[in-house]
Amino acid sequence: MSVNKVILLGRLGQDPEIKYTAGGSPVCNFSLATTEAWTDKQGAKQEKTEWHRVVVWGKLAELCNQYLAKGRQAFLEGRLQTRSWDDKDGNKRYTTEILASTVQFIGGPSANTGDRAQAPGGQTVDTSYAQAAPAQEYQIASDASFAADDIPF
Repeated sequence: MSVNKVILLGRLGQDPEIKYTAGGSPVCNFSLATTEAWTDKQGAKQEKTEWHRVVVWGKLAELCNQYLAKGRQAFLEGRLQTRSWDDKDGNKRYTTEILASTVQFIGGPSANTGDRAQAPGGQTVDTSYAQAAPAQEYQIASDASFAADDIPF
């Protein structure tokens, strides 16, 4: 038995970026910072920030792109995924990222509205907890609409 599960609570380091595959599937990328603080043996406060690359697919990708922004907090669950590609010079490149299956938007534009937002057509959307459809395996390298230079990180 094995488990590949990631749970993070952090702040976005940039506005989300959304792209669409040739088949029309939305994919959203953003970076999330988590910070650990402690006091060392000399009594000095220490802090370390870790940056995480996050990938979200489907309707959840569109919601993240619409409601998240740089500096906003997000709580997410997903799994680690490492993928590789050849850069323009023919070198093998690797990246490890979190493939998010659920994202909870923390905070928001106004404290009274919580995470309820107005969608086009006047429909109210609860953005506090969004979940992706079951993840489907997808290989960016095999999608002709993505070139290695298109990878946003």
